[in-house]
Amino acid sequence: MRREELKQLIQGAICTLPAPFDDDFRVEPGRIYEHCQWMVSQGVATGNSVLKVAAAGGEGPQLADDEWPPLLRSVVQAADGKVPVMFGISHKDTFRAIQDAKRAQDLGAVGLQISPPIHNSPNQDDMLRHYGAISDAIEIGVMIYNNPWFMHVMAQRYGGGQKNLGNIYPGTFVKMADFEHIVAIKWAVPDDVEFEEMSKFVNIFNVIDNNTDMIACHKMGGRGYIHSYIDVYPQHDLKIWELLESGRYDEAEKLYKSTSTPEAAAVSAMISKRSGGMARMKKGMHEIMGHPMGSSRPPSLPLNEEELEGVRTVLKSFGWPVPRGVD
Repeated sequence: MRREELKQLIQGAICTLPAPFDDDFRVEPGRIYEHCQWMVSQGVATGNSVLKVAAAGGEGPQLADDEWPPLLRSVVQAADGKVPVMFGISHKDTFRAIQDAKRAQDLGAVGLQISPPIHNSPNQDDMLRHYGAISDAIEIGVMIYNNPWFMHVMAQRYGGGQKNLGNIYPGTFVKMADFEHIVAIKWAVPDDVEFEEMSKFVNIFNVIDNNTDMIACHKMGGRGYIHSYIDVYPQHDLKIWELLESGRYDEAEKLYKSTSTPEAAAVSAMISKRSGGMARMKKGMHEIMGHPMGSSRPPSLPLNEEELEGVRTVLKSFGWPVPRGVD
């Protein structure tokens, strides 16, 4: 597919699916299949969302090479062409990224979220070679995950003179204009870049806001945003996207901020203090809402009763319909 066709698919409230595990931490593809069928029944569709498999928030880095293909296949089958499916490739060199990209393409993904090859300490020319080679090797779309907060690790490793290792800058994105299968930029802003510099490439790629300023992004021509909990209660984010698309920005911002409360932040901090893991809060929400996805793998700890009670209280404060019998 060409970029303009792919841009119609990679937009909306982007959903990061959790990796479902049983009590022995084995992957359960059937559980994610059923959940994605339910999401489609709730209105998740082409144009308002994308189902993303094995991203960092979906515990992709914790999955073995033989574990993610059954998950991706199950999501593609459940989506049944009604909603695009994306696969996450995290911090792999060019050869390995292309191998995974081709495999995901064969399994039915129409998009890929690809992080920079951080552990290769790439400069801007390396970024161009990396994403150019991937674009040439595939027929589906790539959303580049620019994650500058990870660069602090590289700064500590290589010293202050190398503090920008791994960031991708607006001028570099512009140079990717001829990479036909680079379709979207997951926009998080390096410390020395202004958010508004997305204007340099917003007419080339779909810009997807990554928890910076979804309203400003959409006003400038952005075509989506990341929200961690659309798979927990789809109606919330589907309504936000509808409001954004109709230009009702005050209402969209109010609804978005209704889940960004001090109470939610306090519960998240309590959970993170006892044990890390990007999906632990999300998985607690799934359990309370009646769609259990299992616990995160070690070294992360399962949520305890106090933490689950905190999650339950937060969901009620959002006004979300906590099922009877789960209280």
